[in-house]
Amino acid sequence: MLLPLGFAFFGEDSALIAYQEAILITAVVGLLLAGLTWWHKRELYARDGFLLVGLVWVVVPIFAAIPFYRFIPEITFIRAYFEAVSGLTTTGATILTGLDDLPRSILIWRAFLQWLGGMGILILALAILPLLGVGGMQIYRAEMPGPIKDSKLTPRIAETAKLLYGVYLFFSIACFLAYWAAGMNWFDALAHMGSTMALGGLSTRDASLGYFDSPLIESIAVVFMLIAGVNFAMHAVALRTLSVRTYFHCIQTRWFWITALSGSGLIAMFLYINGIYPTLGEAIRHGLFNTISVATTTGYATQDYSLWPPFTAWFMIFLSAFATSSGSTGSGIKMIRLILLVKQGGRELMRIIHPRLINPLQIGTAVVSNQVIFAVLAYMLFYGATIMAASFLLLLSGLEPITAVSAALASVNNLGPGLGLIGPAGTYAPLTEFQLMVCALTMILGRLELLTLLVVLLPAFWKD
Repeated sequence: MLLPLGFAFFGEDSALIAYQEAILITAVVGLLLAGLTWWHKRELYARDGFLLVGLVWVVVPIFAAIPFYRFIPEITFIRAYFEAVSGLTTTGATILTGLDDLPRSILIWRAFLQWLGGMGILILALAILPLLGVGGMQIYRAEMPGPIKDSKLTPRIAETAKLLYGVYLFFSIACFLAYWAAGMNWFDALAHMGSTMALGGLSTRDASLGYFDSPLIESIAVVFMLIAGVNFAMHAVALRTLSVRTYFHCIQTRWFWITALSGSGLIAMFLYINGIYPTLGEAIRHGLFNTISVATTTGYATQDYSLWPPFTAWFMIFLSAFATSSGSTGSGIKMIRLILLVKQGGRELMRIIHPRLINPLQIGTAVVSNQVIFAVLAYMLFYGATIMAASFLLLLSGLEPITAVSAALASVNNLGPGLGLIGPAGTYAPLTEFQLMVCALTMILGRLELLTLLVVLLPAFWKD
């Protein structure tokens, strides 16, 4: 919290006391826990990794919420916790309004939470998800800059994490400079850099990026959203070899870009043909930006796309479920799992035609084991069950169907804006505290790719 504290101190804004209190509480609790566990030292194994990750995304927002709770008038701690969870999970949903008038320290804290969440998901994808065998990063181990062992988290993981963080920082600086050069002031450029690279979407303006009304700024955002949606291991290899061929050798990167760009083109043409915008240029501009923003789970908006024909908004939300790559800062089921499911579907059709055919499933040159296939199918079961459970809980609590279902989808995919009350022109402020907690839990489940958190709830997890 030192970054927003500095903004509050040197900017002389009224949130200074809130950050001082938050830092004091966090420091006291941290020192107390460190003192209680000082003598207990051992190597960190897979089970510890699952528990640690779950605790980070559930407990850290409690402390991150303190500045919101202490500064913003009439906000309850549940609502402050929701805002912190939304930032750390890079969801981009918000209960706050009047952003243009909030102190800079509050705005930069929201952006910084997202940026930190983006860093956190990189190490999650690198070190924890392969241990679950959920069909994401383990397929791409050969492409990672360092080995991953299943027995415990090793120092080599730390070295690889530093490399990926270096790549993340490199593109973050480039994004900041691009926004600044395009006309944003340095503060807006810094805050939007954090939310763009994390694919979070929280803005310093109530009108989101639409406030700037700049095709150049929107184009820069599109470029960096497409960068952040790629496996960061691919970026590391591309920067090391100074060659873009790495991207085109990666099947999920190719299909991510093809899906995002072709989906944007489809929406743009649909908007133009249906007369939503008078010129093809306007249709392309707004269709491209908003579709890629939603597909990458960023959630920026320059138009209220909930007013477009229903097909467009639901199609964009559909894309957010799978477009981005494993190892990126995006969320959803990820492109690699979709590719695997499609290939498995084709494999089963061939098995019906030729029952004795030996047809191993391959992703590139790698043969995918049945264990990984079964894990992906299990993941999809939990993914669907999570959406249904969240939707029914929100419906049970009184939300109308469009808002309830879109909130469940936007939360599990860490998208942020949905439709209805929580559309791109609205916020989550009208929701009750129960509804916000349902969404917050769904955000955490989605960010941790479901099984990482659910496995901790099994009684067998706690047995030696």
